[in-house]
Amino acid sequence: MKNKVKIGGRLVGQGEPVLIIAEIGSNHNRDLKTALRMIDLAAEAGVDAVKFQTYSADTLYSKFTPRLSEMEGRSRAGEGPYELIKRLEMPREWHKVLRRRCRERAVLFASSPFDLAAVKELDRLNVPFFKIASYETDDFRLLKAIGQTGKPVIISTGNSDLKLIREALTVLRRSGSRDIILLHCVSQYPAVYRDINLRAINTLKETFKLPIGFSDHTLTPISSIAAVALGACVIEKHITLDKKQTGPDHPFSLEPDELRSFVADLRNTELLLGDGKKVVLDSERENFRLARRSLHAVHDIKSGTMITSEMLTVKRPGLGIKSRDERKVIGRVARRDIKADQWITKDMI
Repeated sequence: MKNKVKIGGRLVGQGEPVLIIAEIGSNHNRDLKTALRMIDLAAEAGVDAVKFQTYSADTLYSKFTPRLSEMEGRSRAGEGPYELIKRLEMPREWHKVLRRRCRERAVLFASSPFDLAAVKELDRLNVPFFKIASYETDDFRLLKAIGQTGKPVIISTGNSDLKLIREALTVLRRSGSRDIILLHCVSQYPAVYRDINLRAINTLKETFKLPIGFSDHTLTPISSIAAVALGACVIEKHITLDKKQTGPDHPFSLEPDELRSFVADLRNTELLLGDGKKVVLDSERENFRLARRSLHAVHDIKSGTMITSEMLTVKRPGLGIKSRDERKVIGRVARRDIKADQWITKDMI
């Protein structure tokens, strides 16, 4: 089982900090200034990586593709998938500019390729990993080209069953991939709670013995928080400047203030999980001493008196002899006067 993968000079996987990917996708609206501003805001929020999508309408959709129901309200009137993608496709000369800004802001730059030319272009840019979108897991030509780069691969598994995932992994490995992370994902936009099925994270982990993450298309942070609690090592979430904008991904994306809170929630979740060791913490020491119980005198006990059970009670603080050692006290003689309500220590008997 490969528990960890090295990406961009850091380890990702079991026991390591979660890799948080801000998915800009097409939410730049084909405006370079917007794309650069989104990188800045993502970096300020504390994400680890920023990801785009590199596609061309001519190689992605047939012009005759029917209009999708989820496009209602997110595209222009009469606009089909081809026309929508054509309007939003990212100019490929942006790649170097976006990568430069990411380096300046100390976040990883990545983009999901949707055609063979995109794989070559991104490989020449030495991206730290390739991200395969859910709908591309059965494009074996694309997978083969990505595998041949030898770079780490992160695969979203929305709209996939275990058989298809296994086949995709076989293609990648036979082509040269060695470092692979799977993301549990539900290909709904937005995805609803009843379909999220986060226990699939454990299913993927047990089945494929790989690091597992989560690509979150829900409207709130709770799914990602729960995924981290279940062991997700990568979280991917769409971001936008304004979710009221027209576009396929804006409505379920996080705005800047939400993104900052989202990152903080995930980091706090990691703190909450801890290392799993069950010990008395330094922060508990005072309460451990003062709120635990010990043996106290019910009434005044004069020096030389033999102590009986009736003379003893158990209450806080725990500064005296523990109640579990009561038998060691009964029958002993008081060395000095003990006042009522005073805790009893070893030097008193």
